[in-house]
Order: sequence, then structure tokens, then C-alpha cells
Amino acid sequence: MKVERMAVIGSGTMGHGIAQAAIFAGYEVRLYDVAREMLDKALGIIKGNIDKRFVEKGKISREEGDRIFNRLAAVTDLEKAAGDADFVIEAVPENLELKKKIFAQLDKACPGHTILASNTSVLPVTAIAGATERKSRCIGTHFFNPAAVMKLVEVVLPVGVAEETVETTLAVCRKMGKTPVRAKDIPGFIVNRLLAGLYMEAAQMVLEGAATAEEIDTAMKLGAGHPMGPCELADFGGFDVIQMATDAIFDYTHKESDRLNILYRKMLEAGRLGRKNGKGFYDYLPDGTKKPFKIF
Repeated sequence: MKVERMAVIGSGTMGHGIAQAAIFAGYEVRLYDVAREMLDKALGIIKGNIDKRFVEKGKISREEGDRIFNRLAAVTDLEKAAGDADFVIEAVPENLELKKKIFAQLDKACPGHTILASNTSVLPVTAIAGATERKSRCIGTHFFNPAAVMKLVEVVLPVGVAEETVETTLAVCRKMGKTPVRAKDIPGFIVNRLLAGLYMEAAQMVLEGAATAEEIDTAMKLGAGHPMGPCELADFGGFDVIQMATDAIFDYTHKESDRLNILYRKMLEAGRLGRKNGKGFYDYLPDGTKKPFKIF
């Protein structure tokens, strides 16, 4: 299926990153949000990225930068955003009922050929697709943050998805400069399923006093070739996000091995979210350096 027009639903961090990747790929994109101020902020970020990272560095001309940015339109009307779209990527917060509500609205607003994709990191795509009458044309597209830069997209296959939907989605991702991998619609998909175990075991080691967060990170970077240690990576992702993702997986599986480690709940109770507020396994200082945080 040929895709020319795309809609991105939600203009937050993931939404505007996906929209940026899409306009660079040549797609005409409508970016939707309920709040005009959110859209204005997103447009400013995208325009700033084009100017600072591409035009000013001589990677593209000013004229080309303007042409890329002009492929993007921001709207607060869902039907206007998606009414003639060939491909829609939903990027609203990770709340199953909210995503199902959006998909039901999109199902009514979009033409019959439109593919509906959910950018979810852990929620069951089959359940989201179940809110529509086009289950064979629904799919998951798990982009990674920052979405404009990170190459990986997990293409999540819900029960009943058509092969044409899968192939079209893979082609869209590749055109956006991404490397897609197929994943069944199982809790955590690929990356978060593996990362969850790493996050939980690292936290348990810190909790037990087996090693400090800094020692664990150093060991995994030098011994396993990881670019970031698991405690640094948890800080980067955010403890609130880890809690949401892990709780969603546990609610689905009820396996003890999938339960959130208590240390993350204690860190959240202490107001430590990770790098987003400068307080995680490490304290992140204004000069760009970090120092280990003594937890107990």
C-alpha cells in the first residue's frame, strides 16, 4: 500500500520526534493534540532541530529545511488530522483505556484503507486494536526515545493483523530511516522484556549491598560491552516510566519475576525520578557531571 499522508496523534516527546522523522522521510504529516500550546511547543522544537542540527551545520540548505518543515501541519481537530491519512501513529500517554478510546475515534474518522499504529512500549496492541472494526489494519510501532534519532522500531504484531499491514508498516519505518524488527504481541515485546530483568536484578544487587550502582555500571560497560550500565540506563529512562511499564507487564502475567523491585518504589517515594529531575541512582549536577547517590 502506498503511504503519502500521515497523522501523528499526540505532540509530546515521542509524538514530535516521530513527526520530525516522518517529514524528513518526505511524508506530509498532520500533528494532532488537544492543546494548542503543546502543538506550538512541538513545532518550535522541530523547527529548532532542523535549523540547529541540519541547516546551521551545513547538512541541508535553508531552502530544503523550510521545505521539510512545511510538510508539517499542527491541528487540534482529530478528524481533520486523520480524515485523509494513509497511516496514523498514535503517541498518547501509556494508558490502555485512553489508547482504546483514541483508536475507536480514529476508526470512525479514517478511510477504510488507513493503517492505525500505536506507539506503545508495553501495552497489549491486540486489546487496543479490539476497540476498532479494522483489527487487520492495526499494528504496534514502538519507537525509542529520542524518536527522531534512535534507529530501532519494534513492529508489534497483534492477533489478526494482515500481512499487507505488516509489510506496509515495515516499509514506512524503513523510509523513515529506521530499522524495524518484528515482535509478537507479548508483554514487554523484545527490548523491555529483556531490560526489565536487567533493571530489576541491578536494583536488587544495590538493595542487598552486593555492589554499588557505580560498580555495577562500570562492570557491565567494561565486562559486557554495554554503552551504559543498567543503573545509568534506568536513570535515563525514568523510574516512573519503569514503574508504569513493569506494573503493566506484571498485571498481564502475574509472574513474580515481572514484579517491580521495591527499590524503584522507594526512590519514587523519595521524589527521585532519574535524569528527568536530576535525581536517580546518581545526582546529576548543573555542570553536566554526575555523582553516585548514597541510597541508604
